[in-house]
Amino acid sequence: MFDIIQDSSTRIKTGVALILAGLLMGLIDSYPLTWLIFGAIMLVALYEAMELFKMDNSLLYVYAIILWIVAYFYPHPVELLFAVILIFASMLAYTKKLDKKLFLPLLYPLASFLFLLSLYHSYGMESLLWLLVVVAGADIGAYFVGKSKGKTPFCETSPNKTLEGVIGGIVTATILGLIFAPDYGFFAVLIISMISAIASVFGDLFESYLKREADVKDSGNILPGHGGVLDRVDGYLFAAISMYILLNLFV
Repeated sequence: MFDIIQDSSTRIKTGVALILAGLLMGLIDSYPLTWLIFGAIMLVALYEAMELFKMDNSLLYVYAIILWIVAYFYPHPVELLFAVILIFASMLAYTKKLDKKLFLPLLYPLASFLFLLSLYHSYGMESLLWLLVVVAGADIGAYFVGKSKGKTPFCETSPNKTLEGVIGGIVTATILGLIFAPDYGFFAVLIISMISAIASVFGDLFESYLKREADVKDSGNILPGHGGVLDRVDGYLFAAISMYILLNLFV
C-alpha cells in the first residue's frame, strides 16, 4: 500500500487539494460563489470537451455564458437546457445549416453543470458535499483496491480499470455516503449513494471513451497527476444527474 501511495504522490496531493477546496466552498456556502466557481470550471470543461469532439466554435462559449447567467436567477436551472435544445433544433430546422455537433457540448458537459447547480439550488450545500464524498469515495476506493487487488478487466474502454476496483469503489462510496449524507432515511441514502457511485464509474468510463475516440491520454494538463478538468470531474457529471433525479424521487 505504501508503494502505491509513493508512486502516486502527485496525483494524491492534487486530489487532496481539490477535496479541501470543495470542503472550503461548502463551509462558506455562498450561492454566488458556488455559481461563479462552477461556471469557471464549466467553461474549462467545455473547452476540453470541444477539443475531444474536435470542434472549434467560439459562439458556444457565448451561449454557455448567457445560459449560465440566466441559470443564476432561474429556480430550476436544469430546465433551461431543454429551452436551449428547442432553440438549437428550431434554428437547425429553419436554416438547415446548423452544425449538429453543437448539440454534443450541450449534453456533455453543460447539462451536468446545470444539474449540479439545480442540486445546490433545491437541496442545499449538504447535497453537494454528499456528492463530493460519494464520488471521491468511489474514485479513491477503486484506485487503491484496483491497484492492490485488481485482476479482472472491467471493460475494453478502460483497460486499466478492474472489476475488483470498481466494486471496491462502489462499496467505499456507499459506506461513506451512509455516514455523511443528510438525514433522508437509511434506505433512501443507501440507494442514492450506491446508484450515484455506479453513475460516477460510468461517468469516468464515458470520458475514457471520448479520449480514446480523440486518441489522447488526458483531456488537458491543468491538474498535475490528473490531467484536465474533465479528467477530474467526469464522475461528478454523471453522479450529479443521478443524485438529483433520485432526490426528487425519494425526498
